[in-house]
Amino acid sequence: MRSDIVKKGPTKAPQRSLFKASGLTDEEIDRPLIGVVTSQNDIIPGHVNLDKIVEGVKKGILMSGGTPLVFPAIGVCDGIAMGHEGMKYSLVTRELIADSTECMAKAHAFDALVFIPNCDKIVPGMVMAALRLNIPSVIVSGGPMLAGKFNGKSISLSTMFEAVGAYENGSMSEGDLHQLEESACPSCGSCSGMFTANSMNCLCEVLGIGLPGNGTIPAVFSERIRLAKKAGMAVMELLKNDIKPRDIINERSIKNALTVDMALGCSTNSVLHLTAISNEAKVPMNLDIINDISSKTPNLCKLSPASDTPIEELYAAGGVAAVMNELSKKNLLDLDCITVTGKTQKENIAGIEAKDHNVIKSIDKPYSPTGGIAILRGNLAKDGAVVKRSAVVPEMLKHEGPAKVFNSEEEAIEAIFGKKINSGDVIVIRYEGPKGGPGMREMLSSTAAVAGMGLDKSVALITDGRFSGATRGAAIGHVSPEAADGGIIGLVEDKDIISIDINNAKLELNVSEEVLEERRKNLKVVEAKIKEGYLARYAKLVSSASEGAILK
Repeated sequence: MRSDIVKKGPTKAPQRSLFKASGLTDEEIDRPLIGVVTSQNDIIPGHVNLDKIVEGVKKGILMSGGTPLVFPAIGVCDGIAMGHEGMKYSLVTRELIADSTECMAKAHAFDALVFIPNCDKIVPGMVMAALRLNIPSVIVSGGPMLAGKFNGKSISLSTMFEAVGAYENGSMSEGDLHQLEESACPSCGSCSGMFTANSMNCLCEVLGIGLPGNGTIPAVFSERIRLAKKAGMAVMELLKNDIKPRDIINERSIKNALTVDMALGCSTNSVLHLTAISNEAKVPMNLDIINDISSKTPNLCKLSPASDTPIEELYAAGGVAAVMNELSKKNLLDLDCITVTGKTQKENIAGIEAKDHNVIKSIDKPYSPTGGIAILRGNLAKDGAVVKRSAVVPEMLKHEGPAKVFNSEEEAIEAIFGKKINSGDVIVIRYEGPKGGPGMREMLSSTAAVAGMGLDKSVALITDGRFSGATRGAAIGHVSPEAADGGIIGLVEDKDIISIDINNAKLELNVSEEVLEERRKNLKVVEAKIKEGYLARYAKLVSSASEGAILK
């Protein structure tokens, strides 16, 4: 066992004395040492219940002959951080989570790990750590929040952000806004739509690193605690059989994840995170593969924010396994991939059929014949841009309009609420990428303001930053190269015409190369927004969004 280097033989008596100072007995020290990595905190609603998941995991490990040892990971709540400087500190924690877990696992020679995340970049950060360490590992999340209810409809956090736009527009009263606030988030758990957290927790099932049910069992269900116990037992089986993360996550399982991503209509952030995960798995990722997979994969689900359907209804309809079973009917998945159950995906999903074809469409009658995400290219995004096609209204799939340019999200929000955006406009927000932000913050406040002001069917938004999974509308993010890295998005001027053709994967600035070259010569350098601390270091090391915004 790896842990023998900290506990076996006379020379390790000092280390054993320290374990005993922590209360461990000789019997516990002799067993495999299993690290339990938890991002539990009292801030994020998706994480306040993780203490119960930790206890379940510990019991599963103990039942199977291991010694669980808990240590923490940090977590930022994207919703609370949204719309101010705090959002710059969200994506950047993904690397901190991976790095700090690596430090703890290496320093203490754990034999295996169970990771307990729940939200946004915390899930991929832990998956990246598992792959980098490549010791037996299982991911078990805290589960999704139940949907709120208002006037007979399911609502979520995205409803709240859009309600702010409606209030500013005068179409919602302060009383209704308050009632929504009281109702939108009724339980702990990751926010209740197919936003980034639930997207990544679902994709962990498909990658094979999470147990079936990881993405959809609600946080408040007792089944979630049983799943935690099973995760503790599963990691001991993985250790016994020497099955490691890179045995599970490889080119085949990553293609499976991209395929299910398209069928579910996951968050655009899944592209950023799967690219980073691929890097840790030593599997090269070209964004063009996404359009190739999307062209072959039907969109089977329209969950919030693409509709009012919350994630709990996907759970009731059969979950991720039922979606995979539906896709398997046209041989769209490689089902021979091994998973943390010790079984193949084929064995995991056997007999699990969709229980509600209003939630999971039949493979023969999908919402659309192509997937939920598209990669756009053109002179405005030579290295690619990402859009959640399944959440774009049909009339905005092809659009041409004049640019309204802003060098920060705050400037754009002020213009939107100030009613300076007109029908047909293309809002351009730049210097919000990985380097330029720095930190590539999400812009749910901007997109929700557009929707709340009733402009989502006539206005597009383009940025070198990124969007929350709760975003809907013609919101095109991850434009690469970014403005701070010399991208053409930095040369766009007000009233330039921008052409968007999502179905044909095109994003073009209708300005000649000669004019752009002249603008480039006269371009004024935009000073770094943050010049000290972690973000300043991050800006110097981070790669393009097209490479997953990983640290080089």
